[in-house]
Amino acid sequence: MTSPCNIAAVLPRMAAERGEQVAMRCPGARGRDGLPRYDVSLTYAQLDARSDAIAAGLARIGIVRGVRTVLMVRPSPEFFLLMFALFKLGAVPVLVDPGIDRSALRQCLDEAQAQAFIGIPLAHAARVVLGWAKSARIRVTVGRRWFWGGATLKRIEAMGAGAGAQLADTQPDEVAAILFTSGSTGIPKGVVYRHRHFVAQIAMLGAAFAIEPGGVDLPTFPPFALFDPALGLTSIIPDMDPTRPAKADPRRLHDAIARFGVTQLFGSPALIDVLARHGARLPTVRRVLSAGAPVPPAVVAKMRTLLPDEAQLWTPYGATECLPVAVIEGRELQATRAATEAGAGTCVGRPVAGNVVRIIRIDDAAIAHWTDDLLAASGEVGEITVAGPTATDAYFGRPAATRLAKIGETLPDGSTRIVHRMGDVGYFDAEGRLWFCGRKAHRVEARGGVLFTEQVEPVFNTHPDVRRTALVGIEVEGGSVSLPRTDGDEKAPAQDRGEDVPYSELPLIGISTRHRVPVLCVELRAGIDASQHARIVAELQAIGARHAHTARIERFRFHPGFPVDIRHNAKIGREQLAAWAAAQRPH
Repeated sequence: MTSPCNIAAVLPRMAAERGEQVAMRCPGARGRDGLPRYDVSLTYAQLDARSDAIAAGLARIGIVRGVRTVLMVRPSPEFFLLMFALFKLGAVPVLVDPGIDRSALRQCLDEAQAQAFIGIPLAHAARVVLGWAKSARIRVTVGRRWFWGGATLKRIEAMGAGAGAQLADTQPDEVAAILFTSGSTGIPKGVVYRHRHFVAQIAMLGAAFAIEPGGVDLPTFPPFALFDPALGLTSIIPDMDPTRPAKADPRRLHDAIARFGVTQLFGSPALIDVLARHGARLPTVRRVLSAGAPVPPAVVAKMRTLLPDEAQLWTPYGATECLPVAVIEGRELQATRAATEAGAGTCVGRPVAGNVVRIIRIDDAAIAHWTDDLLAASGEVGEITVAGPTATDAYFGRPAATRLAKIGETLPDGSTRIVHRMGDVGYFDAEGRLWFCGRKAHRVEARGGVLFTEQVEPVFNTHPDVRRTALVGIEVEGGSVSLPRTDGDEKAPAQDRGEDVPYSELPLIGISTRHRVPVLCVELRAGIDASQHARIVAELQAIGARHAHTARIERFRFHPGFPVDIRHNAKIGREQLAAWAAAQRPH
């Protein structure tokens, strides 16, 4: 008898093969030295048995196969127990990052139309006060129950005790979860994950990075810890706020790594930067994975010096909608640093086996059917598309966004598949490597041609006083008309009303009134004051003059601290910066 297509199907096997191995450790109370005790743990046998009991208890109150269930629980044993219990039931967990804007969070929860809500007491209080998830009639509280929180998780687990193994016969195309994107380019969208997507991700990640059972992982983005049990790893959940990786305390990270002999860690570029700047060696770590945004070359170079010679630093490329797409190891990434800093873009490596990655001509409209006429010329910057085992096929409740992001392709044998449009632009080089040039929605169509963020910003980021830069386009008086673009969810500053409206609702400009001009927003390193701005602008202009495309950047704005995405603290909020830059005095 074959196992169901379900990420939780591996738990009974792991419990039988390595039941006493610790599946995860979580930080407890801190000692006088400020470091956590990590006195909370689950073995594989406990994770399997307790998630069975919770699944059986949840079923008794109506959370069964297909029930959409919001889960708002901090990284803890309860989070992982509940996730695997929901998977075992065939219920559909709905995950929304609680750190996003309140209005966006409410919209996400409204769109999900969840029938159940599981959360900590604070989440239930917010649900009542702010009107979250009004459709959720079944409620469970993780922790002390307030009168509006329904049953407690402790009671649910007791109700299911002794019920035995729980594992629904889920099929590959059944919906497994709804995961909301970070919303770095608009209101977050709920990505529909089917059970086959999770199963394929585990297989592709394990093969791409040669992950073997028995390793110890420090996953600083909690959802990634869900893969660890299926890969036979022990997860050490770090003592940090996962929504603010740039604020993580490196002492606590190093304490966990050293105490448990961590061999693998996953973190956003902001988290890797924290460790790189801390400067302490990581002698036990053999594998580092960083995703969410390009890792600056200087950070890669510094991090390599802290790792053992045989260790590998991987920067997988992908998105919530499709992961992994391509991978590159740190040594190869370092070898491409000079090209990146000369405006070539960021090399993200070669496609992961199983993926078909192609570049199509840039087009903001929906494309219903794939034809080879869509393909860009060899070496031309175009939109990156992916077809493969982890390419998702829909956004929940967002048919317009789905049409813009998905292309149907008919294969020679008559079968069909979905091609996902990444919303990113890039190209393949002569060696078959993929180069990332930025988000399609962030390109600046100005006089002299199109500018792409990842071909401009790394050039200027070489200035020693610059922490980072961001290319934006603003509307100015005079010149030919250039209408704004949209991918369906972007926001842009209204021309006259000083408020945000969708690009598609901006009025037509008419004859020769405005055009888009590239502006470079600059965030300086700490300790550099405004008296240095004139000097830095002159030096940035000299750097830009070395390359034809960056020589076109003539306007600079100094910003005290860029807005970034909640999830990774790395993706720059260029929409907000564009509105800000348009109102600033030129330098």
